[in-house]
Amino acid sequence: MSSGDRVRLAIFASGAGSNALKIIEHFAANPDISVTAIICNNPNAGVIAHAREHQIPTLLITRKLLNDQEWFLTQLNGFGIDYIVLAGFLLLIPEYLVDAFPEKIINIHPALLPKYGGKGMYGMRVHEAVQASGDTESGITIHLVNTHYDEGRIVFQKSVSLAPSDTPDQIAEKIHLLEHAWYPKVIEEWVDGK
Repeated sequence: MSSGDRVRLAIFASGAGSNALKIIEHFAANPDISVTAIICNNPNAGVIAHAREHQIPTLLITRKLLNDQEWFLTQLNGFGIDYIVLAGFLLLIPEYLVDAFPEKIINIHPALLPKYGGKGMYGMRVHEAVQASGDTESGITIHLVNTHYDEGRIVFQKSVSLAPSDTPDQIAEKIHLLEHAWYPKVIEEWVDGK
């Protein structure tokens, strides 16, 4: 990082926000990187409570607002956002946003891409598909974002062994442990490496 200013992250999330919380906690004492905003498209999402608890501003949006280029970029500029972190955000990132933040949007996927990726493959749907396949391992993929679901350049993968008896819920637990352990660290390395 060339300037003395802190790098500002916006976390985009749609759900409970367990990954968002781990990221917020990870960067709470970091003198160089801070979580500056939470962007959420679900007014009932748990991530909103995490943001409030940590005094991070939240911007509630709709699909229509996300696709309103002038309005949305103005909002992000108002927060001074440098990088975007997707943590369970279910809307497709529009092309203008990928262009405005080239190589500066990162996502985590709860499987070993390219398997079990693409539109509609998120959350328990992924773990159910992995379990139904009989795969002996699953894992996480952290990748940069382009205009297609789960097709950006992979920056990190970590696998975990599965037992034939593992249920989708048990697979989800194993994946959450990997996500919480690795996503904040990989984000930090990614930002520091820019």
